[in-house]
Amino acid sequence: MSVPCVCVPREAGEATRRELAAAGVLDNDHEITVAEGSIYIPVTDPTAAAEHVDADVVRRDAPAREAQVTPADLLGFEPSYERLGDIVIIDEDDDERAREIAAALVESALPVETVVNRASKVKGELRVRDWDVLVGAETETVHREYGHAFALDIARVYFSPRLATERHRVVSQVQAGERVFDMFAGVGPFVVPMAASSAEVVGVDLNPDAVAYLRENARRNGVEERVTAIEGDVRDVAADYEGWATRVVMNLPHSADDFLETAVALAGDECVVHYYDIQHEDDPFGPGLDAIRAAAEPAYDVTVETEHVVRSYAPHEVNVCLDVRLVRRDR
Repeated sequence: MSVPCVCVPREAGEATRRELAAAGVLDNDHEITVAEGSIYIPVTDPTAAAEHVDADVVRRDAPAREAQVTPADLLGFEPSYERLGDIVIIDEDDDERAREIAAALVESALPVETVVNRASKVKGELRVRDWDVLVGAETETVHREYGHAFALDIARVYFSPRLATERHRVVSQVQAGERVFDMFAGVGPFVVPMAASSAEVVGVDLNPDAVAYLRENARRNGVEERVTAIEGDVRDVAADYEGWATRVVMNLPHSADDFLETAVALAGDECVVHYYDIQHEDDPFGPGLDAIRAAAEPAYDVTVETEHVVRSYAPHEVNVCLDVRLVRRDR
C-alpha cells in the first residue's frame, strides 16, 4: 500500500523517527522500510512532517505493521522513558509506579535488557548520577546514533540520548581537515563523528572512565588515527594546543563560562566556538554572548552565526547553544 513517507539517509533514521514521534505524525500502522541507503518512515500528515524535519516526503509502498504489545497497552497510560542501547531509563519518584512501568517495558515488544530509574541528579566534576536498577544487572551498553556506535556505562559516565539531534546539527558543520577541540568530550559523541568527517579531533575529559570509552569508541568506529583522547583538566591541557583549533566544543552548560579564557587560548586565527548555556527564557542568549565577548575581545572579532534553543531545561529555563565565530584582529 502506498503511504506518505519521510525519506532520510539510513544513519539519520532513528533520530528522525524520534522527531516525528515527538511531533505526533509518525504512522505506527505501517512498517519503516530501507532501500539503497535510504530509510522511509511512514507519516500520518505529510505537511506537518515536512515542517518538523528537513527531508523529502514521498509516497512509497509500506507493509502494514503487525500489532505489537506496547507498554501503554499493558499499563493503560503512556509512560515516559528513554532508550540507550538496550537500556531503558525512566524517571519516577514513586517506587511502586517505577516497578510497574519496568515490568510493562520488559513484557512489551521493546528490545530491553535493563531498566533503570534515576536516583539522583548529575553530580560532581565527573558528571555521573546514581541509578536504581529495576530489571537486569548490566549498566553497560552500546548506543547507536547517526551511524556511529558508542560503548558506555551509565553508572560511570555521563551520556544523554536526548541530545542526538543537537550533536548532529553541530557535527554537520564540520569540514574535512579541520582541527577540533572538544573541551568536555565524554565518551565521544561529538569527537567520533567529527573525526569521521575527516577532521583532526582532540577530546579532553576529567573522567578516566569516559576517556577510556572515548578511546574504545574511536577504535570501534575506525577513526582512532584522527582522535587524541586526553584525561585531565582542560585548563592544564590547553597550553599544548594554544592557537591550534579551528573549532571548539564547550558542552558544559552549567559552567562553560568558567572556561572561556581557555577556549580563546585554544582558538586559531579563525575559530568557531559552540558554547552551551542554561539561561532564563526571557534572555537565553545575552549572558552567554556577553561572557564570550568579555573573554575574546579585543583580540578577536566576535560574530554570532547561530542562536539555537536546544531544549527546555526547567520551568522558565532553556538549554541553548551559541555558535560564534572568532576572527583574530591582528592576523
